[in-house]
Amino acid sequence: MRYATILDGAGGRLVAIADDQARLFKEGVTMRDLAIAEGHLSPSRSARAIPLATTTLAPAVPFPGAIYTVGANYRSPGETLAERPTRPLIYGKAPSSIGSPGITLAWDRTVTDNVDAECELGVVIGRPGQNISPAAALDHVLGYTIVNDISSRDAWLDGDQWLLGKSMPGFCPVGPSLVTADELDPTRLRLGCTVNGVAIQDGSTDQLRFSIAEVVAFLSAHVPLEPGDIIATGTPARLAGPYPPDRHLEPGDVATVWIEGIGELTTHIA
Repeated sequence: MRYATILDGAGGRLVAIADDQARLFKEGVTMRDLAIAEGHLSPSRSARAIPLATTTLAPAVPFPGAIYTVGANYRSPGETLAERPTRPLIYGKAPSSIGSPGITLAWDRTVTDNVDAECELGVVIGRPGQNISPAAALDHVLGYTIVNDISSRDAWLDGDQWLLGKSMPGFCPVGPSLVTADELDPTRLRLGCTVNGVAIQDGSTDQLRFSIAEVVAFLSAHVPLEPGDIIATGTPARLAGPYPPDRHLEPGDVATVWIEGIGELTTHIA
């Protein structure tokens, strides 16, 4: 099944999507409620279907309890799993950084003017847990979405202050929808990012140093995972090409992150 959150009246409204039609859940039901129910909620019986194209999307998970991110989680060409680090590198983003698909993003460029888009497969937790084994980890996943892990590259933020450099308002667009775990195999998905139609990333989740199950298990050994938490599982390397690494997001840019089987998530830069 595929779910999204749309702007409807006073706030976000959870919808189920099928054949480009959206069916409304009861008002007040959120993606987090769906996660708590482990997907066992349905739209209102009386809800009419509306064309998804006529709606405005909100963040797929508008109120995450926590956003965890995994650093350096894609292998370099020729690198084997035996060469990976001994444990995942975990940091995070403030939940207040959440952003909508299609958002026009502006930030204080006196704080940072060197900001990049990063495509990441987002894992949304359904069943809560702590000290979860790798074998059981995927049983705790509600589904998958796209995260644009927008990040500052300023030296004092990219490394010294990762949380701050990744947590400005709107620096975590999430969407356009969530695909439930029973409908998507996350182990070999192509994913990437374009800026103004120019590819800057193109990879596959089979290049992950630490699998989704390993990341969920490692995190749960240190913190309790709760329904609606998001784990951004890492980003592929930047491609060599017309946009070199020192070319960062500029006003007027359109950044699009995409993942096979989920869709596209576009952010306009002001």
